[in-house]
Amino acid sequence: MFGPFRSSQTCLGGLLWKRPWRLSQPQKYRQRKRMQQVDSNIQALYDGLTANKMKAERITNLMENFPKESEMLPKDKYTVFDKHSRGYRKAAHFVPKWTKLSFRDGPKNF
Repeated sequence: MFGPFRSSQTCLGGLLWKRPWRLSQPQKYRQRKRMQQVDSNIQALYDGLTANKMKAERITNLMENFPKESEMLPKDKYTVFDKHSRGYRKAAHFVPKWTKLSFRDGPKNF
């Protein structure tokens, strides 16, 4: 059928872009490596500042309060808090730009 009411891929098949509901093993591996890289960068900044007898409130706060990748539970590494989801958690890859954000801070007990 032609015209404004022609069938499209979305109309025929439902969702056009399908995403799996959980992260694959390579995605989890890359997520862990990104978190470890952030940890090493924070450590390097902290060591460099302390070697020069300088202080940065933000870096000190990250060293003390920001959990390291090795200290985190898998639930916290691969999911994020979402008040609209059932169970208040959703997979991290459903968040826009999830490879560029840090998800280490969320409400306690969720």
